Amino acid sequence: MASSLLNTGLALLLAAAAGAAAAQAPDRSQLPIKLNAESSDFDTQNGLFIFNGVTISQGDVSITAKRAVASGLGFEDSRWEFTGEVHIAMPESKLASDTARVRFAKGEILSASITGAPATFEQRRNEELAKGHANRIDYDLGRGAVELAGDAWLSDGRTEITGKTLVYSTVNQRVVSDQEVNIVIQPGESAPEKTPAPAPKPAP
Repeated sequence: MASSLLNTGLALLLAAAAGAAAAQAPDRSQLPIKLNAESSDFDTQNGLFIFNGVTISQGDVSITAKRAVASGLGFEDSRWEFTGEVHIAMPESKLASDTARVRFAKGEILSASITGAPATFEQRRNEELAKGHANRIDYDLGRGAVELAGDAWLSDGRTEITGKTLVYSTVNQRVVSDQEVNIVIQPGESAPEKTPAPAPKPAP
């Protein structure tokens, strides 16, 4: 598998299935969003909803954190900020960070931007585990795109790539960057034959 992915250029051996659509999972927007919190504070005068010890789940996607502040309780179009031991779990994927900004739209979790020192993620498919970290990770669930920015690092345990910014697309399973990157290939892995033109960067 490593050789075939490396031959595409900057593909990093990330066999990810982060997008629910790619996994042929049910439409999340048709599933209920459940919220559980140890305590809450509804500041209706300022339009803020505060939760402590919070867990939000929708099907096989969940978010847990020590604290969450929301602009509204409706999930048709609302923005949430999570702080303190933030964990986001998706099919075959996990992210962890100090803080996260999550957008809900049309009844589902649409995107997440996490920051930490560093923010981390891992993805497992079959018997392979890929890991990555960066100062910021933007995850667009709808597009199936992951952007790692600031000291970005990705590895499958055999091959690793580092750079200032790396963008991984679950659609074509490629990692691309329009900036300098460094790749370390362990013995036994074949080197890329050529470097393809960078793929279009996913929209923020």
